Amino acid sequence: MSSEAFVTLATTDGYALGALVVAQSLRRVGTQRSLVVMISNKLSDLIKQTLETSFDEVVVVEELNSYDNANLTLLSRPELGVTFTKINCWLLEKYSKCVFLDADVLVLRDIDDLFEREEFSAAPDAGWPDCFNSGVFVYRPSKETFRKLVQFASQQDASFDGGDQGLLNNFFSNWRTSDISCHLPFIYNVTSNTFYSYVPAVKRFRNDIRLVHFAGALKPWQLTYNPQNGKLSGNLEGQHDIQKEFLLHWWKIMYERVWPQLSKNNQGTLTQSTFGFGAGSLFNYGSSTNEQGVQSGSVAHRREWEAGVVDYQGRDSFTNIQEQLEKNIAHQQPQQYHPSQQNTQATLGFDTSTVDVNQQASTPEGQSASSGKTE
Repeated sequence: MSSEAFVTLATTDGYALGALVVAQSLRRVGTQRSLVVMISNKLSDLIKQTLETSFDEVVVVEELNSYDNANLTLLSRPELGVTFTKINCWLLEKYSKCVFLDADVLVLRDIDDLFEREEFSAAPDAGWPDCFNSGVFVYRPSKETFRKLVQFASQQDASFDGGDQGLLNNFFSNWRTSDISCHLPFIYNVTSNTFYSYVPAVKRFRNDIRLVHFAGALKPWQLTYNPQNGKLSGNLEGQHDIQKEFLLHWWKIMYERVWPQLSKNNQGTLTQSTFGFGAGSLFNYGSSTNEQGVQSGSVAHRREWEAGVVDYQGRDSFTNIQEQLEKNIAHQQPQQYHPSQQNTQATLGFDTSTVDVNQQASTPEGQSASSGKTE
């Protein structure tokens, strides 16, 4: 195990799916560093088990909250309060240096060279370049730094946006004027709003992009991927074609590398209809499918799931989920999934095709998977 690590955070099953793609995208480009995921105790057993097979270390952490509802409301993202939990990453002192990655990023090329940077290194935020974006940063774990951050966070106006980005920018306020080597090139954290705010630059430098960050309310796991025709469905209105390409890339890794793990950890009984990403949750329950294959459901319920508020004893119980799955598969003819047979693959979220867990997941042409943890 390396003394340096990539670290991410998952406090809900949705973000855990993102974390699984982060891990697989890092292994796909051949990282030599350890992979660590911090989780809350709210995750489902299946997700926890799959995280354990994908990461070198799984660390359960206590959730922290800024309780700054006013500023979070301005951002229309009340669920961001729990992102204060991110500062637990400074407690991982067994590692000499770490790179934190939000769970909604996709690694496209090798980024191990980030470990040549020092704390605190981050890329400028596209919305306000004098601030850094906290989705990717280099740091040195330290309980003393953690203690100072917690103390700082308890002060009024510690975070100007109610989330971890405002907190960390205030705490590391000298980032904008100190050593320029701590300013990461933007290609290490290309946020999604860039795809329509500065398209010419994206086209010019797209082959240099190391990492894409799906910042904002729309997350890849809230969409639905049809492997039969290679298309996405869901709330894609207003999304630039370049961003759609990166979203599709995310889903291919999900389907080829994460899905077989989830199915294997569920003793091969997990069907593709289990995935209800169009409804904004891991399971397809209490929702309907229209003629275009796009699910509809309770927006409020979806937001509760995203915020980690799950009624395990009531509407979100396994019994209710199982009943919905049985309804979904009643009129379907199961098919065996083989990665090499594209025409037999079905739509995640709306079909009952099971995954052959004994079949090796395919690797896109021209790219090799690295050895190490289970992929």
